[in-house]
Amino acid sequence: MDKGTCCCGCIDEKEQMLESIMQKHKNRKGALIPILHEAQELYGYLPLKVQRKISESLDIPLSEIYGVITFYAQFSLKPKGVYNIQVCMGTACYVRGASLVLEKLQERLGIHIGECTEDGLFSLEVCRCVGACGLAPVMMINGEVYGTLNPEKIEKIIEKYEKQGKVQVK
Repeated sequence: MDKGTCCCGCIDEKEQMLESIMQKHKNRKGALIPILHEAQELYGYLPLKVQRKISESLDIPLSEIYGVITFYAQFSLKPKGVYNIQVCMGTACYVRGASLVLEKLQERLGIHIGECTEDGLFSLEVCRCVGACGLAPVMMINGEVYGTLNPEKIEKIIEKYEKQGKVQVK
């Protein structure tokens, strides 16, 4: 039995949607990037099985697809948490203590940059500038900006999301 099928042999819903995405773009020039974007929206990241399906569908070597995914920062090979935390490490944020905020987040969440907590609630990334230099150091959680941070403020922010997450996580 194929890994994309259930016990009765049908194709799972995400695989059907991926097929639809690939068919929509298949004969267009430059189809790879839009397919990768939509596939990542569907799965939350780009697992190897998805990369293989795209490779087969577009007749593009898997190594080329992997190269594109790892070249562009918006693509991810690992699942992201319900709450994706991005710590700005641009010049203003870095100079004003972003590395201390990042260290506190890693300690508090028990993960490193590019990882996701075991419960799937949080993932942690760094970025280069969110355009809020006057509020440095800054982090974003799912696009919500938190500024003038220091390690002491992290606990309260994370607790807020943990409380929300217990309701949202399935």
